[in-house]
Amino acid sequence: MTKQTNRPSGHAGEFIELTFDSFRNITSSADKELDRKLFTGQLPISEVVDLPTDDNVRDYLVDAESKQRRTRSQVHVAIADTLRNNPQDFGILNGGITIVARDYEVDEQRKIMRLLRPSIINGSQTQGVIREYLGMKSIEKPKGPIFVRFELIVSGDENLIAETSISRNYQNNVQPLSIVGRRGHLDDLQKAVQRRLGDVELRKSETEAGLPTEKIIQVITALMPEELWVMRKPKEKDPNKVYTYAMKAKCLKEFDDIYKDAHESDENKDPLFVEQAKEVYQYYLDVAADAWLLYQEWKQHPGFEGTGNRNAVTRGEDGRTIIDVQDGMVFPILAAYSAFVVKTSAGWEIRPPAAFDAKDLISAANRAYQKIAHSNPWNMGKDPGCYAMCYGVTSLYRKLTG
Repeated sequence: MTKQTNRPSGHAGEFIELTFDSFRNITSSADKELDRKLFTGQLPISEVVDLPTDDNVRDYLVDAESKQRRTRSQVHVAIADTLRNNPQDFGILNGGITIVARDYEVDEQRKIMRLLRPSIINGSQTQGVIREYLGMKSIEKPKGPIFVRFELIVSGDENLIAETSISRNYQNNVQPLSIVGRRGHLDDLQKAVQRRLGDVELRKSETEAGLPTEKIIQVITALMPEELWVMRKPKEKDPNKVYTYAMKAKCLKEFDDIYKDAHESDENKDPLFVEQAKEVYQYYLDVAADAWLLYQEWKQHPGFEGTGNRNAVTRGEDGRTIIDVQDGMVFPILAAYSAFVVKTSAGWEIRPPAAFDAKDLISAANRAYQKIAHSNPWNMGKDPGCYAMCYGVTSLYRKLTG
């Protein structure tokens, strides 16, 4: 049995054994210098069913056990159709799977390979459809084996494995959240939220359950005080936060950019720019939990009782209790709270003055909703005038209270 050298220590018993039909070494001289190996070949489809997907940026999107069930895409339908109608051509027509492993052993005579801590990093959809296909008793299957192509990357470099997973999936429209989460750029944010809210999890990929990470980042962006906003957007004299209402991908990208500017070393970066990025990043962490709590408070704020605004406010069966306030109404209010975000000895905090009366802000929001947005919550969330009217109230409180 051929073995790779330099096996990582401390992983005894973590090998997974697979039977292959063909196995070919395609490692280049450059790969050898970088201490990694590449292989390709074909496996019986039954061999991929139980392979882990721990290092993938997304799991099977229509898994019946997923907490966020998705409908089948045309890709899933095409894979299933090939298995049912052209199983002998599956190894050619299907794009195959990409597997990473930290080490390997191969017995070419017995056609067995053993992989240390393997994971599918591209091909979870293929794996999921195969699993469903093999589990269907009503379908007559061919007597001979069906094969699927594989590429095997063997490396002990965890950063390379993570970047390869992201790169291989990026071309297949992996959502930005999965990419940012896979890189570990959401870990600090989760810890910050947990320190305030306890044992909660942030969603770090499109298939995970947990608090809505993108929404939290949208709220934090809306709350960003002017002094920090100017650091990141020096050309904007007046912060225009309209996009925080609907452009979650943009808010996530800005957060990711701030993370990289604050953490990734580059001798060409202006030291002042790096320090500013670190300050803005710290703001995200400091206010994350309170920002989320503030958003939830305004989503059911009792101050909207008796205000009408049927399109923007959902009430309970009693006709009064507030069940939900549309985000189009909430985000101009949250952006107005940026006037109350201050730097203290404990970090960045949302600190409305003691004299602040939320009724004044609700009154301004209602006026903006009716006069500027014409009683349409979607218009309100996208109209700078609505944000300005709400911010006018909080900025006045700030001036009066010092």
